[in-house]
Amino acid sequence: MDEVRPNNGPAAAPGLASIFPPGLQAIYGECRRLYPDQANPLQVTAIVKYWLGGPDPLDYISMYRNVGCAAQDVQEHWHYISFGLSDLYGDNRVHEFTGQEGPSGFGFELTFRLKREVGETAPPTWPAELMQGLARYVFQSENTFCSGDHISWHSPLDNSESRIQHMLLTEDPQISPVHTPFGLVNFLQIVGVCTEELQAAQQWNGQGILELLRGVHVAGGPWLITDMRRGETMFDIDPHLQQERVDQGIEKEGSNLSGVSAKCVWDDLSRPSEDEEDSRSICIGSQPRRLSEKDTEQIREALRKGLEFNTKALLFTHFPTLNDSLESESSAAIIPHELVRTRQLESVHLKFNQESGTLLPLCLRGRLLHGRHFTYKSINGDTAITFVSTGVEGAFATEEHPYAAHGPWLQILLTEEFVEQMLGDLSELNTREETKLPKEYSWPEKKLKISVLPDSVFDNPLQ
Repeated sequence: MDEVRPNNGPAAAPGLASIFPPGLQAIYGECRRLYPDQANPLQVTAIVKYWLGGPDPLDYISMYRNVGCAAQDVQEHWHYISFGLSDLYGDNRVHEFTGQEGPSGFGFELTFRLKREVGETAPPTWPAELMQGLARYVFQSENTFCSGDHISWHSPLDNSESRIQHMLLTEDPQISPVHTPFGLVNFLQIVGVCTEELQAAQQWNGQGILELLRGVHVAGGPWLITDMRRGETMFDIDPHLQQERVDQGIEKEGSNLSGVSAKCVWDDLSRPSEDEEDSRSICIGSQPRRLSEKDTEQIREALRKGLEFNTKALLFTHFPTLNDSLESESSAAIIPHELVRTRQLESVHLKFNQESGTLLPLCLRGRLLHGRHFTYKSINGDTAITFVSTGVEGAFATEEHPYAAHGPWLQILLTEEFVEQMLGDLSELNTREETKLPKEYSWPEKKLKISVLPDSVFDNPLQ
């Protein structure tokens, strides 16, 4: 449990600096540079420190009043700064000390800028719990954050009715990296965003969306200040941003989204259904062979490389992010990799729900046409479908055998010519409106069939 108190520690007593941890002092020094008139800011303090068995990894979160910058049209706001993701102590009580040249602890601290409401005399404390939640994830998973990462939270950040339900991360615009006796500390700022803005970041890239937000005053402005009362997305405010910036960005640069957790299955149409012993028919309601440890790790690594948020996921497990674990719940039953052989298939049938199907044009245009790959990982089992282009290394599907399966993992290699043809045939999936299901698409000469089916087919497999 945390408590809020004035900070009467190092910032208020520089003459006693020698008795305070050097890592803590170094960050306080940067805070004093930025806020020389706020020597004693309010702090949220972990009552029982993490290194004494407490639940909260951040020892302190300081809260400052920032007057903004009229010249840059930056509004007044509250500025939150964490202490604890970096090495504050240097004695291995929390982080292993690895020297001054590398990162201190995880190499970063979190910050957050929240719009100050009229009449507000003290900063709200809910951002401190948000920051503690992110810090707990980092400590538990040992995954670090980077500028441009996106975090699917799927709940108003302040537990209100706000549309601000997700986060992007960027460099704090005012706080410089700090060299401490225990290594370098960068400062990553949390930026609250709407669902549509998160989806754009997932489908294009986080840095591109952050740059657009900087140009829209009410959506963040130059310093990316979060306004929990914002009722419009930046695309509502400026509809041209979606088509002229995001869609063109995907077309030109490709997409950073390399996969999603999805409702999907695939059938091997090249084998008779009675051949149960060796058939790779992933029928709805069947019990397919499970992914081997090596396949699981290979898919995870492929997805990790393409996602800006990687597979950072204990807290955030909702479609269309890849935050769901790729491991089976009954991982003890995984078949050893060497016992699962790769099979070439002549004909396949892919089945997706509507939410997954609408991502097919993005998969083709934003990934395969840029020489990349895209994976659908089933949320209902171990099934995985990976689309690869001819330039992807390490694929077991080839131009000679474009459909290949390794246990329940199917790879489909598509040539650029075929991708262009599919984009034309699947153009109606680009619409954001609900379409009548089922939808069937077939390319007999390629022996490929795709169906887009209602959720009920996947949710009730035996009906």
